[in-house]
Amino acid sequence: MTATIRPGEGIIDTWTLFYLPPGGGKYNGKLTVTNQRLLYDAKLDASLTGVLGNYAVDGELAIEKTDIQAIEVQRKLFSKRATLTLADGSRHVFDYGAMNIDKCVAAIEAR
Repeated sequence: MTATIRPGEGIIDTWTLFYLPPGGGKYNGKLTVTNQRLLYDAKLDASLTGVLGNYAVDGELAIEKTDIQAIEVQRKLFSKRATLTLADGSRHVFDYGAMNIDKCVAAIEAR
């Protein structure tokens, strides 16, 4: 993760999982959840910036927790997902595969 942690911002935890952006695609990378933001560092080239749109910060995804309007959790046998709906109506999906996503969702909900 290359994003700078702000003063007063603390890291809650980190997970390696898949990100499915609103524009399509599937990316593998590391999600760091802080008390203020979600920071996703995809292991892809610079073309990722175009895919992530306004949420890209130097090739990383940064979502302010205050922008999250709803969190929907979906549990299937090999897919545990959290879908975040942001204030602008965009939907961002984080997929933890067969692993339990509950701790990740709890961290996203924590302030």
